[in-house]
Amino acid sequence: MAVKTSTSVKQGSTKHTLQQWNPEDEHFWESAGKKVATKNLWISIPCLLLAFSTWMIWSAVAVNLNSVGFNFTKEQLFTLAAVPGLTGATLRIIYSFVVPIFGGRNWTVLSTATLLIPAIGIGQAVQNPATSYETMLMLALFCGFGGGNFSSSMSNISFFFPKKKQGTALGLNAGLGNLGVSTLQFIVPVVIGMSLFGDFGGAPQTMKAADGTMKQVWLQNAGYVWVLPIIICTLAALFGMDNLKSAKTPLKDQLVIFRRKHMYLTTWLYVMSFGSFIGYSAAFPLLIKSQFTDVNPLKYAFIGPLLGALIRPIGGWISDKTSGAKVTFWDLLVMIIAVVGVIHFIQPESKSFVGFFACFMLLFTTTGIANGSVFRMIGVIFPPKEKAPVLGFSAAIAAYGAFVLPKCFGWSIAATGAADTALWGFIGYYVTCLFVTYFWYFRKNAAVKC
Repeated sequence: MAVKTSTSVKQGSTKHTLQQWNPEDEHFWESAGKKVATKNLWISIPCLLLAFSTWMIWSAVAVNLNSVGFNFTKEQLFTLAAVPGLTGATLRIIYSFVVPIFGGRNWTVLSTATLLIPAIGIGQAVQNPATSYETMLMLALFCGFGGGNFSSSMSNISFFFPKKKQGTALGLNAGLGNLGVSTLQFIVPVVIGMSLFGDFGGAPQTMKAADGTMKQVWLQNAGYVWVLPIIICTLAALFGMDNLKSAKTPLKDQLVIFRRKHMYLTTWLYVMSFGSFIGYSAAFPLLIKSQFTDVNPLKYAFIGPLLGALIRPIGGWISDKTSGAKVTFWDLLVMIIAVVGVIHFIQPESKSFVGFFACFMLLFTTTGIANGSVFRMIGVIFPPKEKAPVLGFSAAIAAYGAFVLPKCFGWSIAATGAADTALWGFIGYYVTCLFVTYFWYFRKNAAVKC
């Protein structure tokens, strides 16, 4: 069986649609499928990276707003960092089901182009300290477009690869896509310090640094820097990606996943992994600033998301070689230990930024490994036409972590003056995930060995 690429099909509505696709056929995969799948994967990755960067803009912008003349409360700043998680997660529920209806290439083009709205909007709004909190909140909501893209992207890539390659392929797409978080948190502190776009980019603002010195910054560059890459990746998806006719699935056939017990169980586990990763990524800069006032959070904020993103493909690859359930179980134990360490190093009598930072880096690493291992479990448990919506829906629910975790930290600090209460709550949740993994997937007589 040969794959029909865009150069061998009739022009018109099917120009970018592959009529035949069977990656489980070894001959088809080696002779034609692998090349086409890889091409779509490597276009998908930068599109997803930009989606994550756009989604997390407020995690880097919120910490600087008051320093350039805005006057928002700590609770409002945590909310601005959290709200994109709320809309991103909600959009993921919708995006979970769109690829089999509209086509993966078509939806990637549309969803990547929508990232221009928050990127340009934030660039405009932060230049005027009189911009209302309500306007900022609306722009934070628009950043959720980036969060929604993950579900459709993962759903799309899952159709291209055989079951034995699911952990690695999904790990690469998600892991390198997740790099958008650390890319944002690394690039933004650099670009806001220079007149990157000259007169076209707008006038600088005066920022008061932690040591009391004044300097000029261009906070608008935190949004504007993504505009050209978004346009380039939209065009790459338009001319280089493919739809799969075999992926077409009516919505009613996809909704069968809600009758599957394991859809709810694996979603519970993915909330643990990705919900933690994205929630900690959104909250980490503000958490550092609240707990260690003499530390510049943007010097360190990008490192944790970078570790979590880079290790995700390795988590998927190890799971392909061993077992997703085994990797998830042991990784969870280390995750719990890491959170206990974080709690220890923010106590007044044992307070240490070095210890706090080291434990958080371990925590980010474990969330990345679990991201890869849990998605590999889903790739094995469900058949292809159920696997795609399960991947998307579980990612949708997990994305609420980007809203819930910053809000939990904000509430905990406002109510008690410390982050301890939130962190102990997270530990309790991780213990339930340990039980789910062991009982249904890891133990000797588990319902599904995966």
